[in-house]
Amino acid sequence: MQPQEQKKEFGAAVKSERIRLGLSQETLAERADLHRTYITDIERGARNLSLETIYKIAVALGVSIGSLFNRGEARVLSDPSTGRANSLVDVLLVEDKAADVELTLEAFRKAGLTNKIHVVRDGAAALDFVFCRRQYANRRMETNPQVMLLDLNLPKVDGLEVLREVKADERTRNLQVVVLTVSQDDEHISKAMEFGAAAYLVKPVGFENFSKITPKLSLQWALLGTDSSMPKSSAPSLTKV
Repeated sequence: MQPQEQKKEFGAAVKSERIRLGLSQETLAERADLHRTYITDIERGARNLSLETIYKIAVALGVSIGSLFNRGEARVLSDPSTGRANSLVDVLLVEDKAADVELTLEAFRKAGLTNKIHVVRDGAAALDFVFCRRQYANRRMETNPQVMLLDLNLPKVDGLEVLREVKADERTRNLQVVVLTVSQDDEHISKAMEFGAAAYLVKPVGFENFSKITPKLSLQWALLGTDSSMPKSSAPSLTKV
């Protein structure tokens, strides 16, 4: 689907759902913390779609993101800066706490995202995965995920060292790294940004706070799936280690 067609499809779905709920454009705009003319442009298919805007509108309408697109089909969002659709973005989640892994995956699933998410549980495994070593020797670096969600407090090799090594190698330095921290006051955040992190998120990773940092990444994404009622096995696609 072309970007313009995609915007018109989304706008038509927003208008249909708004009318079904008996909401005016003003009310929807207020709920989504957007200007009314912005809603008008979206419904006309005249606005580029950022992940954060889509999320705000979906929440304001009380629906999943996926339900605002064709059910049963997937869509890759176009890059607002170029108007071109990007290929599907894979994510590498580096997190040792099982509860935080499940919360992150659940947040993606509820939003209807079907991106493939690879999960590793320590810093050494993260480096082996990215550099295709040891148990990942059969991987090719060309297939590396485009985004890494990296916990700073990891066993074996800490998150800052993982970040430093990834950014020091010309083969992997373009990997967009979002560091995960338990507090906005974490003293390691400034060091992580100095090492080349694209952004940081305070855990747990909810889809709302994740959507807000996507404009800071060089990739505008993501693949949108069916809706939040689909089984967990369907979204997101998951590779666990």
